[in-house]
Amino acid sequence: MLFDTISIIGLGYIGLPTAAMFASCKKKVIGVDVNQYVVDTINEGQIHIVEPELGRLVHAAVTEGYLLATTIPKPADAFLIAVPTPFLPIENEGDIPQPDLKYIQAAAKAISVVLKKGDLVILESTSPVGATEKMAGWVAAARTDLTFPQTHGEESDIRVAYCPERVLPGHVVRELVENDRIIGGMTTKCSEVAIELYKIFVQGDCVITNACTAEMAKLTENSCRDVQIAFANELSIICDKLDVDVWELISLANRHPRINILQPGPGVGGHCIAVDPWFIVSKTPEQAQLIHTARKVNDAKPFWVIDKVKIAIADFLQANLNKTAKDVTISCYGLAFKPDIDDLRESPALQIAQNIAKMHTGITFGVEPHIHELPEHITNIELTSFELASREADIHLMLVDHKEFKDKKIFNKNIIDTKGIWR
Repeated sequence: MLFDTISIIGLGYIGLPTAAMFASCKKKVIGVDVNQYVVDTINEGQIHIVEPELGRLVHAAVTEGYLLATTIPKPADAFLIAVPTPFLPIENEGDIPQPDLKYIQAAAKAISVVLKKGDLVILESTSPVGATEKMAGWVAAARTDLTFPQTHGEESDIRVAYCPERVLPGHVVRELVENDRIIGGMTTKCSEVAIELYKIFVQGDCVITNACTAEMAKLTENSCRDVQIAFANELSIICDKLDVDVWELISLANRHPRINILQPGPGVGGHCIAVDPWFIVSKTPEQAQLIHTARKVNDAKPFWVIDKVKIAIADFLQANLNKTAKDVTISCYGLAFKPDIDDLRESPALQIAQNIAKMHTGITFGVEPHIHELPEHITNIELTSFELASREADIHLMLVDHKEFKDKKIFNKNIIDTKGIWR
């Protein structure tokens, strides 16, 4: 099948790099996003996120006329949906988070207007099992003049598949090309057509399965990581209780030929590892006991860090009887959900900094080298430079081990280091 025009719905951390990769292969790409600022920024040949090499690709694609951003879908041969999947509001404390498919549904309805016979629709969003079929159902309800795989199988007018990304922020451009790709078509033909599309730029293997298994594979990969991180985070809490250096301990344990313990941190963030396990738990709460426990461990770690800060404040005031809590300045180093990126989504570091600023009467500094300003709703954290924060603060909290922090030192005994880089 010829793909003359490809449309990407959602121009975020996955959608924009994907659009850029297709455009770099001289394919006409229409990027769609509801945010006018994002659309305008891209059409100027600029990017609104931090990702190495992406800016160069987008600038070239726009300049050469292969990439156009818009707020309204236009006709294309393939549509890739890469929008967020948040949680529904939690009604009671302790409730299992449930996925909210409203953005996928909105994207499905938006593209249905311009669909034609022979088009391919791919869902890339992190999604619960069954989301692809729901998406296909929403599009089918809007376009009764077309046939879909759930009713007409291989003979359908529209091909539908679930094809998740498997990339690491900071390495997206390279990994989109090199990594293997799971292709979960609703039929065999759907999978075959999806492979044709991705092989435009993907050099890794494209492995065929069905849509539900592909959805579960994405959730499984991130849940496995979450469990491994939970072990490291729980170990750090145990070691603190026993007065054992967790960083030394992990280094020693990892010398075992079959042991590879991950590094602990302040929690787990991002729109995949912090989210995907809940999609499994919400579907099978009785069976997903280990996955559920890991989620609770990682979700609780930020509050343990906050308790350490409270103790540090108390110790500081005990040693400085002439001061009150209002006189204590706290610096939080790193606000993104992981090192060397600007993404604040589901960031435990940001959650910790916000909670500290809320409960603390003194100044709370935030040091985040990858952003120029904080979101408008965050008003109690002062974004500042490393130099000022390291000089003025009384208590220093290391949350994200950005490379900018690794070669710096804090000459202050009041350090809480959740990443072990200032030991």
